[in-house]
Amino acid sequence: MTTPDRRLRVALVANAAIVVVQVVFGLAARSLGLLADAAHNVVDVAGVVLALVAVRMARRPPDARRSFGYHRSPVLAAQANAALILMATGILGYEAVRRLIHPHPVQTGVVIVVALAGAAVNAGAAMGLAGHGGELGQRSAMLHLAGDAAVSIGVVVTAVVMGLVGGAWWLDPLVSLLIGLVIGWQAVRLLRETADVLLESVPLALSNDLLSRAITTVPGIDEVHDLHVWTLGHGLHALSAHVVLADHPNLEQAQATVNTVRHHLTDAYGITHVTLEAECETCLDPEGGDPCAMTFTVAPGDAVAAVGAAGHAHGHPHAHGH
Repeated sequence: MTTPDRRLRVALVANAAIVVVQVVFGLAARSLGLLADAAHNVVDVAGVVLALVAVRMARRPPDARRSFGYHRSPVLAAQANAALILMATGILGYEAVRRLIHPHPVQTGVVIVVALAGAAVNAGAAMGLAGHGGELGQRSAMLHLAGDAAVSIGVVVTAVVMGLVGGAWWLDPLVSLLIGLVIGWQAVRLLRETADVLLESVPLALSNDLLSRAITTVPGIDEVHDLHVWTLGHGLHALSAHVVLADHPNLEQAQATVNTVRHHLTDAYGITHVTLEAECETCLDPEGGDPCAMTFTVAPGDAVAAVGAAGHAHGHPHAHGH
């Protein structure tokens, strides 16, 4: 096990323990703020679990049925996790509004001790990852842990205020609502990001125009069309395109030019899976469009049948490609 993996596992165990403690004492102290803080920690526990799963799943080789491998498994898990987080946030929000209308006394001493413990654990875990977070996932985990520590401090401050004034119990559900908004926003962002991956959207850092210009700057390339770029999994991008070669090269020259394009895309833009179809003449379309572009013709009735019977849809999409 590598040192970064070990740090992630330590952070996972520590946060899971804090979640259990916060839930138990949050119920005992009747503190919705402490329960909301526990929910916020659950988000990071799930995030660390997904990071570890992603590492393990990415190591599995492709097989006959999954030729691209298992890179999308963590994406599916992340989407399910985000949906569950939104459900939990909705429940917390409902309870917070109910508590705002009918406030309950809170055992502030218990809340302060448990929230301080949570802040200490999260801050220690964040410092453990700081300086070793060259990899994006570790930097993200470190920032989330630091944010959790700040949220726990907010719960402590709220409990201290309630203890000093001997009341103002409405502050407890109010802080839980604020924490719920933070969690909900994180879940919505996660849903949007996973949907982009599953819909094979162009990665945010890239664009078709940028990549078209990059390809046509390679000597020997006259034109590029039918360009597609998408994400297989976190940080793993793929690209396919048709490239028109200049001066009708022989097979060896064409292969060398295609290899140059492939290496350029990998080195400059981190696209690790590049599939190029070399052409000597521009494809012509009498209607003026891209003759190689993928188009689908689905009748409205077929579309309804496809949604209603996913396992044996009656709709037959007709792909027109080159």
